[in-house]
Amino acid sequence: MVIEQQITGAIIAGIKELYGAEVPAAQTQLQKTKKEFKGHLTLVVFPFLRASKKSPEQTAQEIGEYLQKNEPAVSEFNVIKGFLNLTVAGPCWIDLLNTINEQPSYGIVPVTEQSPLVMIEYSSPNTNKPLHLGHVRNNLLGYSLSEIMKANGNKVVKTNIVNDRGIHICKSMLAWQKWGEGVTPESSGKKGDHLIGDFYVLFDKHYKQELKELEEKGLTKEEAEAQSTLMAEAREMLRKWEAGDAEVRALWEKMNSWVYAGFDETYKMMGVDFDKIYYESQTYLEGKGKVMEGLEKGVFYRREDGSVWADLTKDGLDEKLLLRADGTSVYMTQDIGTAKLRFDDYPINKMIYVVGNEQNYHFQVLSILLDKLGFEFGKGLVHFSYGMVELPEGKMKSREGTVVDADDLMEEMIGTAHEISQELGKLDEMTPEEAANISRIVGLGSLKYFILKVDPRKNMTFNPKESIDFNGNTGPFIQYTYARIRSVLRKAAEQGIVLPKQLPANTPISEKEEGLVQMIADYAVTVKEAGKEYSPAYIANYIYDLVKEYNQFYHDFSILREENPEIKQFRLVLSENVAKVVKSGMSLLGIEVPERM
Repeated sequence: MVIEQQITGAIIAGIKELYGAEVPAAQTQLQKTKKEFKGHLTLVVFPFLRASKKSPEQTAQEIGEYLQKNEPAVSEFNVIKGFLNLTVAGPCWIDLLNTINEQPSYGIVPVTEQSPLVMIEYSSPNTNKPLHLGHVRNNLLGYSLSEIMKANGNKVVKTNIVNDRGIHICKSMLAWQKWGEGVTPESSGKKGDHLIGDFYVLFDKHYKQELKELEEKGLTKEEAEAQSTLMAEAREMLRKWEAGDAEVRALWEKMNSWVYAGFDETYKMMGVDFDKIYYESQTYLEGKGKVMEGLEKGVFYRREDGSVWADLTKDGLDEKLLLRADGTSVYMTQDIGTAKLRFDDYPINKMIYVVGNEQNYHFQVLSILLDKLGFEFGKGLVHFSYGMVELPEGKMKSREGTVVDADDLMEEMIGTAHEISQELGKLDEMTPEEAANISRIVGLGSLKYFILKVDPRKNMTFNPKESIDFNGNTGPFIQYTYARIRSVLRKAAEQGIVLPKQLPANTPISEKEEGLVQMIADYAVTVKEAGKEYSPAYIANYIYDLVKEYNQFYHDFSILREENPEIKQFRLVLSENVAKVVKSGMSLLGIEVPERM
């Protein structure tokens, strides 16, 4: 903040004049004054006691007196032990608001040709089932993190790795072949990903039935699994797929295309997208190649059974399998192959993987292996590790009774938003189309905000009803406040009020209004901090605090009925900039804010 830089410079000059000491700017950090004390900014004076050779209270008093005399930005001060609380002069807040008002994209660092390139991987679905609640948190975090990194001046490539091969995919294919009777998404009226998911469940049902029948004949569970004809057929289909069998490959392509069309619908509704999608069917062979290269260079070793391993004991870990004895790859091999393709495609400066915390060890190993194989981003890769998300028991039914489907969840959220908005009379003067759009914006906003306001590292319970509340720390509360501000600004325009680009420096403003200007200014720091900590929660909770503070101001102060035209204009400009920051912050979370509500 400009004010902080100005006062910091005065503090450094004051310490030199008072005590003859040179102090670095890092030692003169100003903090926001705690609410229980008078003032805007607080200086901790303990680092200066060696220079002053006086008590903390006396040192703070002397620095305060110096600032009040020599720095126009400081109007008052008070001392609490070793803490110097400074009150910033009113005209400084007007200057600061004028500066923010001049910047349409305040707080956002522009991307340039010289900006570093950050690649962010998120979503990572399997093509044998639809996206579920876990994917929802993953996608929302990945998309929001991408927007936050972009807002911090990085070029960003949003990427997805689709698990489109393997035995689980063959299970769906075989079930469709056996019991599908040629059904398609069109003939069934089902989204392709749901249709294929149904066949994956159907395979499991028949497989369990076969095992039960074999066990009833006296076989052990292990013997029954070994004799399962269904599983043998699935393995044979996988072998044919790997051998490039034309018929199996054609079926695989057809069924995957149905799934991708379904995924696209879900992603569109969720409001997330990707710049580049990779497929494991393309990357696993690349991974094998890199592992064989590592073997030749002595980075890896081969065991007697022909399997290839990495010895990571010197790195404080264990030994890691990279290729099985039959030459087939494991997930780690595929991730190495995907990394190679990405590095070939883009000049990556930082690679961020958005993957749940159950994969912490996997990414610790991947980082070491990529580094050993010579990938520049290996050591610096970031595993954005997040906690699990669940629903309260009995809150929402899912298709299979165990997994909460993403499409069902979003549909339920929009329906609930419609019901609640209707009960509160918020849809009364809207056309059916407008009401449907507001319900979508509020429903999805509720879902996104509720998930993103939580520290990503923590496990969480998503409560649909609790999230759609027009009061408290929720998406609808923020969206409604934004719409309220836009309504005030529309009414001002209808009254012919033109907002000035520059407010007069001598406009009288209250402490509450000074606090709001200070909060708006904090947006730039919050965006920076959210990027540094990889946490959308910083943005979400900052926006909530700003909106809560604005609502108190709105309740306590007149805006359009204010008789002093200068104060009225100030409050309108203040409101406009609160709205600007709210819209910007919510967009970093992937959340729409409506103009009317």
